[in-house]
Amino acid sequence: MTSDAGHAQRLTELLRTNAESLIDKWVDAVAALLRGRSTKSELESDFKEFFAALLPLVGSDGRNTGGPEFAEIRSLLEEYSRNRVRSGFTPSETASSVFSLKREVFGLTEGDEDPELFRQVLEFSSLLDALGLLTFEFYARAREEIIREQSEQLLELTTPVVKIWEGVLAVPLVGTLDSARTQVVMEKLLEMLVETGSEHAIIDITGVFAVDTQVAQHLLKTVVAARLMGAECIVSGIRPQIAQTIVALGIEFGDIVTKASLADALRHALRRDGVDVVRREVV
Repeated sequence: MTSDAGHAQRLTELLRTNAESLIDKWVDAVAALLRGRSTKSELESDFKEFFAALLPLVGSDGRNTGGPEFAEIRSLLEEYSRNRVRSGFTPSETASSVFSLKREVFGLTEGDEDPELFRQVLEFSSLLDALGLLTFEFYARAREEIIREQSEQLLELTTPVVKIWEGVLAVPLVGTLDSARTQVVMEKLLEMLVETGSEHAIIDITGVFAVDTQVAQHLLKTVVAARLMGAECIVSGIRPQIAQTIVALGIEFGDIVTKASLADALRHALRRDGVDVVRREVV
C-alpha cells in the first residue's frame, strides 16, 4: 500500500537533512563489500545520483516500479547494472549496493518510538527491496546482451574471408558449422564478393570437426548464394574420413567442385582464370 507525500514527510526530511552522512556510510559499507574493486569516489558519484532520485519516491512501497515516477531511478539503476556487468561484478554484489542503504536508514531512525515513522521506514525498506530486485533484473538482462554481443563478435573473428589471389577469396572454417555461423559466413562472403569483384570463392573445411547432413545443407546454401552473385564456389578440405561420411550419408554435392586441399582449390581457380601453375624444382 502506498502512502501519500504528507505521511512520508518526516522520513523524507530526515533523509534530506542527513543526506551527506548517510551517503558517506552507504559508500563505506558498499566499498567494504566490494573489497576495493570500486573506488569510494566512483561509488559516491553514483550514490548521490541514486539518493537524489530516491527522495521523491519516499512514501512508495515499490509495488509499481514500472510507473512514470520511477523512470529516472530505473535509468540510473540500469546504467549502473550494465557498468557492473562489464566490470566483472556479481549480481548479488550489484543488488547489494542498493540493499545496503537499508541498514544506514535503520540506524538513523533507531530509538525513535514514533509509530508513524516506523511505518514509513518499513515502507522505505520495501521500496529498496523492489529497487534491489529491479537492479538484479537489469543486471541479468545486461549480461545476456553482452554475451550475445560477444558471441556475435566471436563469430566474426572465427569466420574470416580473405583474398588469397586476384579474383579469389577463401573462407577457412574451423570448428562447428551451425545455422548462425553459416549466416555470418554467407553475409561476409557476399559482401567481399561485391567489394572485390572476385569470381572464385573457396570454402575450406579442413578445420571443421565433422560433416553431417545439416552441415552439408549449410555449405550448399552458401555455395548457392555465392553463385547467385556470379562467383564459382569450390569446397576444399575434404579429408578421407569426411569423404566417407558424406558418401555414407548419401549427401549429393551435385556439380559443386570439391578438392582435397586449399592449395588444390586455389590451383583449380587459377587455371579457370587461365593462369597455369607450374611447380619448379629448387636446385
